[in-house]
Amino acid sequence: MANKYPPFVFGQPRFDQSSFQGRLRHFLDVVDPRTLFTSERKLKDSVKLLDDFKKGTLVSGVSNKEAIIHPDTGEKIFMPFRMSGFVPFGTITVTGLLLPSQGFAQMIFWQWLNQSHNACVNYANRNASKPTPTSRFVQGYVGAVSAAIGIAVSLNALLQKADKFSPAKKMMVQRFIPYPAVACASTINTVLMRNHELTEGIEVVDDKGNVVGTSKIAAKKAVTQTAITRFVLPAPILVIPPIIMTAIEKTDFIRKFPKMHLPIQAMVCTVCFGLALPASIALFPQIIEIDVTNLEPEFREKTSRQTLFFNKGL
Repeated sequence: MANKYPPFVFGQPRFDQSSFQGRLRHFLDVVDPRTLFTSERKLKDSVKLLDDFKKGTLVSGVSNKEAIIHPDTGEKIFMPFRMSGFVPFGTITVTGLLLPSQGFAQMIFWQWLNQSHNACVNYANRNASKPTPTSRFVQGYVGAVSAAIGIAVSLNALLQKADKFSPAKKMMVQRFIPYPAVACASTINTVLMRNHELTEGIEVVDDKGNVVGTSKIAAKKAVTQTAITRFVLPAPILVIPPIIMTAIEKTDFIRKFPKMHLPIQAMVCTVCFGLALPASIALFPQIIEIDVTNLEPEFREKTSRQTLFFNKGL
C-alpha cells in the first residue's frame, strides 16, 4: 500500500515527478473524467482541506483541486477545456476526423471543430502568471485554425493528384491524413495560443513559491515542451484506430450490422485517446526545475538559490 500511495507532502504531487512512471500516475488523476462531476461543495471542501493541512497521509479529494483549478490563477477551468474533459469532449471531433469518404466541407468542419477545441484547451491550461490580452487569444485562434485547415486541404489536394494509387489505396491513405495534419496544426496551435508567454515571459519562483522574476527563456522551454506533447498526442489517436477499423471492416459482423461501424469507431477512438493523453503530457513535468545559470543573467543577482521553478502549463 505504501508503494501505491506514498506519503502526502503538502504542495507536491502524490507521485515522483522525476520519472515518466510517476508523471503518468499523476496525470492519470488529473485527466480522470470523474472529476468533471465534482460538486462545488466537494471542491471547496478539498481546497479547504489543503489549506488546513498540517500533517497526515493523502486523503480523498486532493486530486480534485489539481484537475479543476488552474495553478496560477486559482480559478476553475471551464469543464470542456480541463484536461479531464479533453477525452470526453474531444472524442467527438476525433471520431469525426476519422470518418471515411469525407467530402471537402466535412473535412473543413471537423478540422475547424478539433482545432477550436484544442485552442481553448491550450489557452485554459497555459502558464497564466502573466495576463493575456483578448486580442492575442483571437489572433492565436485564427492562426491556429487557419493552419489546421490549410494543412489538411493541402494534403488532400496532393492525394487527389496521386494517380498511381488505386481508389481503395487512396481511401486507405486518406484515413491516415488526419495525423500529419492534426499533429502539425496542434503544434502550431500551441505556439500561437501561447505566443504571449514567449514575448512577455513567465514568472519563475524559488522553492518557497516566491516570485524571483520573469523569464523569456523559461517561457520558451515551457511552450516548446508543451508543443512536443501536442505533436505526439495525435499519433496513437489518429493512427491506431484506422488500423483497427480496417481490420474490423473485413469481418462478417460489420457486413451484417453496418450501423455498428460508427459506435465501434467511437469506442476505439475513446480508448486510444484515454490512453494517449496521460502518456503524452507525462513526457515532461508540469513544474519544471531550472538552474539559475540557464536563465537570464539578472536572475543571478536576484537570488542566491541555484535552482528555480516555473509552471510549464499543460
